[in-house]
Amino acid sequence: MSEFEASRQSAVIEALRREIAEAYDEELELEIEEERLAGLVPPPEGAGPALDRRLYFRELLRLQHELVRLQDWVHTQGLKVVVLFEGRDSAGKGGVIKRITQRLNPRVCRVAALPAPSERERGQWYFQRYVSHLPTGGEMVLFDRSWYNRAGVERVMGFCSEAEVEEFFRSVPEFERMLVRSGIVLVKYWFSITDAEQAHRFEMRIRDPLKQWKLSPMDVESRRRWESYTRAKEDMLARTHIPEAPWWVVDAVDKPRARLNCISHLLTQVPYGTVERPPVHLPERVRNPDYVRGPIPAEMYVPARY
Repeated sequence: MSEFEASRQSAVIEALRREIAEAYDEELELEIEEERLAGLVPPPEGAGPALDRRLYFRELLRLQHELVRLQDWVHTQGLKVVVLFEGRDSAGKGGVIKRITQRLNPRVCRVAALPAPSERERGQWYFQRYVSHLPTGGEMVLFDRSWYNRAGVERVMGFCSEAEVEEFFRSVPEFERMLVRSGIVLVKYWFSITDAEQAHRFEMRIRDPLKQWKLSPMDVESRRRWESYTRAKEDMLARTHIPEAPWWVVDAVDKPRARLNCISHLLTQVPYGTVERPPVHLPERVRNPDYVRGPIPAEMYVPARY
């Protein structure tokens, strides 16, 4: 190998290292942010020992690599995957969803987080607005809250009648069986936290100006109605835990462990293999001798403040 080729290869390796470091930095930024939040309010009594950071990052990156393999398999095999994330406010659903999607192609794996129904949607068949977000072949859809809003927040907050709740419980098992029969892989997660842990997380949001937007009046009211939510959750799990679409409960008091446990379990729910890809060779760039790159006016550049 000539000196020039060795230098060029060294430059390529160094560029790859920087690219990988930047990818890791994204996850480190998320963790640093959570450490900052944790320092605002002392953790509740009885909190277990923290997971070793090196183990956490090593396992998270390994699992994210497997998620990329799963994504490729879903895409090439034309599979349809739906994952529901349910749980109390501040239970950590969003953090898990963020880690799942962090390295994936948004054209293959997308998140459905529906707002409150419009006046028109309230007049539709209850499941109608969720059906429009279901995947086609080769897609994964992660529902950040789902049709189970009716069995939880809508029921507890009085946004629907008990008759509508009963109709939901009659319909949802058949609805989900129909989805499974159509070829959809349906996985349902409930994120479980303790009363003390939810209070701790709400306190952190109250004291942090960067997170206060996440604490809605509905969240505040949910603290007062903790027991009502508990009864609604127990009823929901008992009546909608069916063989075709069982519930899986994630112990979410410890966020890092909950993320690893949930992602690890999700990978077992969709059998997948390795998708062989042909090697990619970059072609030589076409160079036209008469092309001259035009100058960009200095005032068009973003100020280099860093």
